[in-house]
Amino acid sequence: MTSWPILSVVTFLPIVGALFIASLRDDESGVRNARWVALWTTLITFVISLILIWRFDPASADFQFVEKRPWLGGAITYSMGVDGISLPFVILTTALMPISILASWTAIQNRVRAYMIAFLVLETLMVGTFCALDLVLFYLFFEGGLIPMFLIIGVWGGPRRVYASFKFFLYTFAGSVLMLLAIMAMYWQAGTSDIPALLHHAFPRSLQTWAWFAFLASFAVKMPMWPVHTWLPDAHVEAPTAGSVILAAILLKMGGYGFLRFSLPMFPHASLELAPLIYALSVIAIVYTSLVALMQEDVKKLIAYSSVAHMGFVTMGLFAMTAQGVAGGIFQMISHGIVSAALFLCVGVIYDRMHTREIAAYGGLVNRMPIYAFAFMLFTLANVGLPGTSGFVGEFLTLIGTFRINNWVATLATLGTILSAAYALWLYRKVIFGQLEKPSLFNIKDVGFREIVVLAPLVILTIVFGVYPKPVLDVSAASVTQLIDNFQHAVSNIQAAAVR
Repeated sequence: MTSWPILSVVTFLPIVGALFIASLRDDESGVRNARWVALWTTLITFVISLILIWRFDPASADFQFVEKRPWLGGAITYSMGVDGISLPFVILTTALMPISILASWTAIQNRVRAYMIAFLVLETLMVGTFCALDLVLFYLFFEGGLIPMFLIIGVWGGPRRVYASFKFFLYTFAGSVLMLLAIMAMYWQAGTSDIPALLHHAFPRSLQTWAWFAFLASFAVKMPMWPVHTWLPDAHVEAPTAGSVILAAILLKMGGYGFLRFSLPMFPHASLELAPLIYALSVIAIVYTSLVALMQEDVKKLIAYSSVAHMGFVTMGLFAMTAQGVAGGIFQMISHGIVSAALFLCVGVIYDRMHTREIAAYGGLVNRMPIYAFAFMLFTLANVGLPGTSGFVGEFLTLIGTFRINNWVATLATLGTILSAAYALWLYRKVIFGQLEKPSLFNIKDVGFREIVVLAPLVILTIVFGVYPKPVLDVSAASVTQLIDNFQHAVSNIQAAAVR
């Protein structure tokens, strides 16, 4: 559809910016230039990625902008492409990176060049994960993203940053080793690692089951699902603000994307048989982590546990394998990427001023920070799932889609919406409302111009997608329909074979 390799440009342009920053001198001018180079690189990457939306055909379920080159002796190909499922995640990634760079503008003062390089390399690896059409290439991008995030947490994080970064790395890497074994087995069985070819390959029932569990081990940790979620609160608390933004908004979505790209279409029999397991884990995640969030004293930890609960809605909707459930799961991931990023940015605003995340340290901020109070209120209500915000659309669709398959699962999951209102509104009341009694808060300043520039796009998107979700739903509609049709066809063949 284009005469130039646009996906490769979007994927690897940040690396070019990183190499340029690496060539800068390590002095005051070099630090200043590093910030500007990182910002302009991410902005240009975002603008180029918008061409994908402009030239994308939403009526087609096929992969578009496909690039293929021989690689690794011809056995493995460099293959890139996007469809209606992966394109929204590519745009979300490129859109949030300039915001993350701006959020780090004054917060990061040491090793600034290395920090910007880490973020640009991370962008390349995240975009590559969503564009890869070869299993081996996907695995390299998927796992490669661990390294810059490990450094971002471990070098620029809080007091317990080393513990949190190693916990993050070991949890996610351990699960991915099992996925690598499954990828090798799939290659030996199908004779190819080409994802479009594998989507139409009928894997034997025995391989499907254990490969499904192997992929689950990796994707469940990445999302993260209960009970392998314990690394997330530690990582969020210790990560710098922009690190938390990318961790919550993009890296968590790789698990959900993996279920959509691999588990459901390639292992339909195993997905059908083991869906009750996913339902159980999802309901526990929604209810249990919401209750845990109610007990938190750290703002970041509370939002981190709420992320686990919201990802429970995603897995529940995806494995319902209904049009509403899958579309709702995709929309919920995009919405959560916007809202959770905004919430962590809001935490960063007050942390930069007070250098504490303890809820008890705040109170009455509306008296000194009215603009901040408005933005925080909007994102809090979106996190609750208030109608008119993007958070409502995804949760509502996943619940409808699941209700058609299992009434009890959907009913129990609705408890999560009640609990989310409890912990989110409690947090807002403790931080924003009340009397301004603490002397340390008397001179606190409202958001400045740079912070308004950072938060304003997220405010707009939260409202626009809440009122008019059609753009996201339309882009993914054809791919979702094809995914469900292929899944139902595979299930019908299995059932017909069982009758014979």
